[in-house]
This record gives sequence, structure tokens and C-alpha cells, in this order.
Amino acid sequence: MKFPGKNITAQACCRVDLAGGTLDIWPLYLFHPGAVTVNFGVTIMTSCRITELPGKRIHLRSLDTGVEDRFAGMSELLAAKKYNHAVGAYLARFFMPERGFLLETNSQSPAGAGISGSSALMICTTAALARFCDMKLSRGAIRQIAQNVEAQVINVPTGCQDYFPALYGGVNAIELRVDGLHRHAIAVPAAELDSRFVLAYTGAPRQSGINNWEVFKAHIHGDRKVFRNFEQIGAIARAMRIALTDSNWDEVVGCMKEEWKLRRTNAPGISIPAIEKIMVSAKRNGALAAKVCGAGGGGCVVFLVEPGARERVAKAIINSGAGASILECKVARRGLQVGVAGGV
Repeated sequence: MKFPGKNITAQACCRVDLAGGTLDIWPLYLFHPGAVTVNFGVTIMTSCRITELPGKRIHLRSLDTGVEDRFAGMSELLAAKKYNHAVGAYLARFFMPERGFLLETNSQSPAGAGISGSSALMICTTAALARFCDMKLSRGAIRQIAQNVEAQVINVPTGCQDYFPALYGGVNAIELRVDGLHRHAIAVPAAELDSRFVLAYTGAPRQSGINNWEVFKAHIHGDRKVFRNFEQIGAIARAMRIALTDSNWDEVVGCMKEEWKLRRTNAPGISIPAIEKIMVSAKRNGALAAKVCGAGGGGCVVFLVEPGARERVAKAIINSGAGASILECKVARRGLQVGVAGGV
């Protein structure tokens, strides 16, 4: 007889950051009044499925990386010194489910892509476990839990911007204020933005925590150059928000150019030869501006292109000899989705 257990599914999208990144790490934004980050969700998805199991046993499995953990119950999970599926294990430690379960995660994002695959996975896994445990959480509570647990997993401070596209999709401005974080949708026609961006993966994974941590330390230790850079990055992000709101694409291009020019001077290793190579090739074929996604050092590069130039730019990137590939995606129209089946 089939066990009539509860079955939960959740999915959340990755993101492309356009301006204001790294400022979103607490408490850096408190030193830069008016700080804002601008990003948009993309249809590169992460997912989590939780299937109730008889008894107390726990099985954690990552379908995209192939790692897994098995425990006889929660006490064995809590006693473990290390985990293969750290996201599932750390979130299980927080939620403490009383029933046995199989937790399966999957991500369409390449490893170390810089498009916030880990944060999106945290969001959908947090939401799925909350629903499995019959906890009603607001989106704000899901974000806070996901962000705090991710910091436990990676052992360095985390930025806050990555969780909002996963929750809401669309194009976002996240105001970083003393009284908290405030997300505002930017009404950019998604089809128009779809036609204007190309997302390339360099093939070289990056370590966002390392790059961000070096910049974070330099800022906290009083590096005046880094401080001035972030003042300018904050101003660029505010201008980017206005430009997108007004659909002023010339200004969007200018903001992206200035953001990348400043960001690459924050710490060594933010740009690498493969990034420079594909940027040169793309700009010769219709790309107007480009920047790395996330902390840099590899991962993805987003390009803004001339109208009608997407295919030409994508082909130039592939043929650049840098080993890059194109991640086919569009603006995500929706954020977090959770479904429930079975159970009583």
C-alpha cells in the first residue's frame, strides 16, 4: 500500500544584478545613505521537492551536483560534523521536521555562475520546508531565514539583494535603509528587456564569498578608495533605477559601463582574461555595455546589446575562443511558487 505522505514542491528564479551590488552586505549600506541595488529575475530556475517518508529517516539529495546525505532521524543529523548537502541539512536543523522526508533540490544555474543560484535555492528550500512543517511564513520571513542560514553555510557575510528576485521575479530596486530593506518593482516591459540582454557563462566558476569578503574587509578597515568607489557605485545604482523606470536605454548603457569600470578596481581578480576576451569580442559585434554578475572572478557576464543584435553578440561570444557559453533565458515574470499535494 502506498504511503499517503505529503508532497511539497517549490521553485525560485536566479537573477542578474545591474548596479549596486556588494553595497547590500550589512552593514556596508548603512555608511552610504541612499544605497540601492537594481536587479532582475531570470528564467534559470532552482527547485526543491520534499516527499514525506514513513518513520523518521531523512534523505537529502542534490540532483544537479549528485551529492546526498542519509540520516536515521533528526538526532543523527544534528550530531553530524559535516554535510554533503549543506543547504538541506542546515535548513532542516532550523525547521526540525518531526516526520521523515526526502528532500531533493535541483538548480539550472552552472556552479559559481554569479547569478545567485545558491540564494534562489535557499529561498525555495526554505519555503518548501516551512510548508512541510505547516509554518505560515511571510516572504520577508522566508528571506530572513534563507539569508541567515546561507551565511552559516558559507561562513562569510551575505548580501541581501539576491533573495528578492527569487521571491518576486521581475525587475527590482531594493532600497537599503536604516529602517530595513524595501523592495520596489520597476515597471520595465519584460519583452523589451528580453530583447536587449545576453547572458554568458565564462566557464570559470567564481568564489563570491572570497571577493566580497576582501572588499568588505577593505571597507571596514577604512580603505578610502573602496569607500569612494562605493559612494560612486551607489550614485550609479540610483541613476540606473531612474533610467530603467524611464526606459532610457542610453542612460542604462552608460550606468552599466561606469559600474563595471569602478567595480573592477575594488579588488584584484574581479576581472579575469576570459572575461576581458569575451567582452572585446561582444562589443565588436553589437554589445553596448557589459559587467560581471555577482562578485566577479569568473562566473557570468551580462551584456546590453543593440536592438536586433542578440544573435550576433551571442555567436561572437561563443566564437571568441574563451570557452564561454550562452545561458538562454528571459526575464522571470514570477517569483517563488510553492505547491502541495497528498497528505491529510
